[in-house]
Amino acid sequence: MAQHQFQTEVSQLLHLIIHSLYSNKEIFLRELVSNASDALDKLKYLTVAEDAYKSISFEPRVDISFYKEGSDAKTGTLTIADNGIGMNEADLVESLGTIARSGTKAFLEKLSADAKRDSNLIGQFGVGFYSAFMVADKIEVISRKAGEEAAWKWVSEGQASYDIEPAARDSQGTTVILHLNEEGLEYANRWSIEDIIKRYSNHVAFPIYLTYDEKEYDDKGKEKSSKTKTDRINSGTAIWRRSKSELKEEDYKEFYKQLGHDMDDPLFYVHTRAEGTQEYATLFYIPAKAPFDMYYADYKPGVKLYVKRVFITDDDKELMPAWLRFVRGVIDSEDLPLNVSREILQQNKILLSIKNASVKKLLAEFKTLSENNKEKWETFIGQYNRPLKEGLYQDYANREALQDLVRFKSSSAEGWTSFSEYVSRMKADQKHIYYITGGDEKTLKASPLLEAYTAKGIEVLVMADEIDDIVISSLHSYRKETPGADGKSEAQTWELKAVNRSGADEELGEKKDKAAEKEIKPVIEKIKKALGEKVKDVKLSRRLHDSPSCIVADENDPTMQMAQMMKAMGQTEMPEIKPILEVNGDHPIVARLKEIEDEAQIADIAGVLLDQALLVEGLKLKDPADFVKKLNRLLSK
Repeated sequence: MAQHQFQTEVSQLLHLIIHSLYSNKEIFLRELVSNASDALDKLKYLTVAEDAYKSISFEPRVDISFYKEGSDAKTGTLTIADNGIGMNEADLVESLGTIARSGTKAFLEKLSADAKRDSNLIGQFGVGFYSAFMVADKIEVISRKAGEEAAWKWVSEGQASYDIEPAARDSQGTTVILHLNEEGLEYANRWSIEDIIKRYSNHVAFPIYLTYDEKEYDDKGKEKSSKTKTDRINSGTAIWRRSKSELKEEDYKEFYKQLGHDMDDPLFYVHTRAEGTQEYATLFYIPAKAPFDMYYADYKPGVKLYVKRVFITDDDKELMPAWLRFVRGVIDSEDLPLNVSREILQQNKILLSIKNASVKKLLAEFKTLSENNKEKWETFIGQYNRPLKEGLYQDYANREALQDLVRFKSSSAEGWTSFSEYVSRMKADQKHIYYITGGDEKTLKASPLLEAYTAKGIEVLVMADEIDDIVISSLHSYRKETPGADGKSEAQTWELKAVNRSGADEELGEKKDKAAEKEIKPVIEKIKKALGEKVKDVKLSRRLHDSPSCIVADENDPTMQMAQMMKAMGQTEMPEIKPILEVNGDHPIVARLKEIEDEAQIADIAGVLLDQALLVEGLKLKDPADFVKKLNRLLSK
């Protein structure tokens, strides 16, 4: 027998699961059955695709049994067995002694006392096996890998270590034996097991059998006979291949919970069956809450690929574009070869066609939701607005549809606003869609840059997501089909204009006041001299009404917010972006500079004008202490 130490993260995980997640302990059985189903899927695929496994004849199944001496018993066992791919010694170490996915640290950080939410996290981070320690004080795993003669036993009490030793098993597959603790004894019960399987695993594609003792009692309650029975307890149908008319809402929800390891109902689902030149079925779900790993580079894809109901892969990021990584579901093709390889998948025209059709179908469903169900749409956009924006940036083929789905906040309307809604509210003589980008909605709405637009009743889209700068700079314009006078649709295009660009004020219709410019020129020169290399330029502003100063970006430069984001992403080679400072010639602070000749005082005032303009845009100051010193010197005078 060889003793092994758990990977540090597994030890932490076990401690947290055992001590924190008791309120939803029944999910352990869902996880173990899902693992068994995966093992059967893998072997079924190999017997079709790999010559080395074609000689293996097996009828895939999951068997559950339990032992409990009596109603007052203090001990009991629960066994879940499958005849799937199985594991050898190395597999047991890798699968049950370590957690390879880098998302595990994030999983540990997210665990809290909120057991309902935490139990959902278990499945999403691929650590479901360990949930069995909620109900067991010892677990034995006996496994034999398909194509190998040796079997191995893995044993652990969920502490710091586990043991592995040679064992015996008649055929390939895995048997998990749970030695139940007091919390788990309620699951050594026929009715508890049936209820959990029907709720979570009814649509697992393989038969699940339960073995139990059926007892008869006399009229005095004394046991008179007992016989062992084995019943199938799941329907095992490929729900996505069934007609919509056969299925109830509960069928869809039940399958989603088994598929997505989620306790909550999905927000909505899209079920499609295509026949003709290509035959395939798809069933896609949108989770009510965004997956926790949605923004990780190694996110777990949510779509499984089947060919003629045979599972092929659930780990291929090519099945859906990256911006739709939140979608959960199944693609089942009748036209792909069963032995299709991972490399061929990425270049396969049939799969590409299914993928493109599926994306268009999902986009159409999103549009329908936005038009017909405001409550669900608000939930959807609150969870998935950012991935849709990624699609706007990445997916040129579907850009037009995505333009009508993404949402932004507004300077003059409550809630979310679309480009289409903005255009419908535009002033008659307005030619552009105006927007402001930055890192915080409240800060942006209070920006001095909006003063002139607000005064003229011009709406400005408030783009507070950190990726908005990149997305919108790639978009340039918004195009919409509108009904023409002759009944035919016409395409109209509106250019997108950033209000935090140096040239934006020229479109406000304010004429240059040459006399005012001449009068303020000495002040501009003083500020420019005082700030030196800190700014690209200093100008008299035509957009400020109440504030003394603001910063804008040169038309050809990235904004300060974008520059900060690029640095945060590791692009250290970026040249320093210098802002253009615009000042309000009518403001008392700026006007006062006409009278001041003290260069030190001018430097303090100019510095404060720049720093406060940076602060009001939500940007960090390079030297906050210097700003405070300048402010204190000015206050003391």
